[in-house]
Amino acid sequence: MDRRVHSRSIRVTHHGRFAGFSLVELLVVVAIIGTLVGILLPAVQAARESARRAACVNNLKQLGIATSSYELATRRFPPSCVWSGSSTTDASSNAVWSAQGRLLPYLEECAIGAEVHRQLAVPYSQATLSTGQLISGLRLPALLCPSEPNIQIRTKADGTPENAPLNYAVNLGTWLVYSPATRSGGDGAFFPNSRLPASAFTDGLSKTIAMAEVKTYTSYFRNAGLSASAPPASPEAVCGLGGEFKNDLPTAGTGHTEWVDGRSHQTGFTAAFPPQTRVPCVRPSGTYDIDWNNQQEAKSLTAPTAASVTSRSHHAGVVSYVMLDGSVHQATDAIAPETWRALATRAGSETNATAP
Repeated sequence: MDRRVHSRSIRVTHHGRFAGFSLVELLVVVAIIGTLVGILLPAVQAARESARRAACVNNLKQLGIATSSYELATRRFPPSCVWSGSSTTDASSNAVWSAQGRLLPYLEECAIGAEVHRQLAVPYSQATLSTGQLISGLRLPALLCPSEPNIQIRTKADGTPENAPLNYAVNLGTWLVYSPATRSGGDGAFFPNSRLPASAFTDGLSKTIAMAEVKTYTSYFRNAGLSASAPPASPEAVCGLGGEFKNDLPTAGTGHTEWVDGRSHQTGFTAAFPPQTRVPCVRPSGTYDIDWNNQQEAKSLTAPTAASVTSRSHHAGVVSYVMLDGSVHQATDAIAPETWRALATRAGSETNATAP
């Protein structure tokens, strides 16, 4: 072997021993690398979350534009759902398509939107594409926040995609959503059969929320059938209102997992409590952060739909929302309850409803 080549690949000390890293040197290098990773990782994670939050804001912006485009085309804002109000078993009671579904043609989801509009009289659980795929089982990125970890599609027993979640819910007001007895809605921007013109928003479109963030797979109660004349005094009181507890999955409920369904617990929120409020409920199976819906829309001819469906997000300290004029804002955890409720009403005559 050529000794000159050999000398380039192996260092030799003046004592004739091979030179290398000592154990102490290796440990120092590993410690330095670990320190650098510890310093850089939080910064990288923060940068990624900042990017995800920006993408979430953009999604809301596009939904705001779509809502405005719908109003320009029809001279009305879309209803949260449409129901005849005369039966809980007819076709209309099972075809309560969401406002989000009605907005799809204005959200660059023209093909799916066209199918939704063609099948508005068909129960959403039966509507399909030409391929036979259920529309309800389609995951729509425009309705999902990039920070949401739970975006899995609910499937039937045979594995068929059945329902896909969403993170952006329409504003159903402060408490009362709809009274089937009087066929009248609450004080929000949307309610069953609403189709409100811009002139109905006397607070102004810039001071009324259109949509806000919610978390997918929320546990909730429904169909307690109470008079529901007033909201509970505290978040802790919600659990005691009772009803049918919906916690179908091992560790989560199914609220906000059906973007096609126009009912409160699936595609809406209310301002009974400020965003990010924890609404605790202790059950034999564990402790949950819950929503509550007194009565599913189109399931009773007498019981009112009143709801505590809280706006929540996976962004630390803030929830993003879009106003009816298309502007996007963020509410911090410190927002006053009365301010949040004012933003959720369309005709409260507020002049200073601004979030921090």
